[in-house]
Amino acid sequence: MKPITDMENPNSLFSVSAAQVKELWSRTYNREGKPDWSHIFPYYHDEIVFKDSIQEIRGITAFKALCTRLTGRCRQLQMNIPSLMKEHDSIFMQWEMTMIFKRFPRSTIYGATKLTLHENGQIIGQRDYYDIWGDIFDNIPLVNKPYRWFMKKYFG
Repeated sequence: MKPITDMENPNSLFSVSAAQVKELWSRTYNREGKPDWSHIFPYYHDEIVFKDSIQEIRGITAFKALCTRLTGRCRQLQMNIPSLMKEHDSIFMQWEMTMIFKRFPRSTIYGATKLTLHENGQIIGQRDYYDIWGDIFDNIPLVNKPYRWFMKKYFG
């Protein structure tokens, strides 16, 4: 692997810029077929902590297994990254992920990710923020309206 550096931290072996993250993540999710994360795994620290609305994963082996499970659940995944920024040791990105399931309707999930960089520049933390149930239920007839009514009545 060729070392990547940027102007913010020229001594770091893996310090990625915002543009590089956008390019790398855009290659992960193909327009056709299954996603492939193999080209981004070297940018993750061995002690990565990943957390989202469903789970918390610790370590690169568990993180790779998570990616494999997600790939197995979908016929296809598509990712759009409308905005991304880097500040100090954090990278923030807004995304739209369209999941095309084997048996269920296509669902687009809207979210954001915060990547935290280790002092060596690798990604040591990833926190994904999204409303998985709302975004999925919005695409299911007869479920979408009652779900949104319930959320507005009790939480809105």
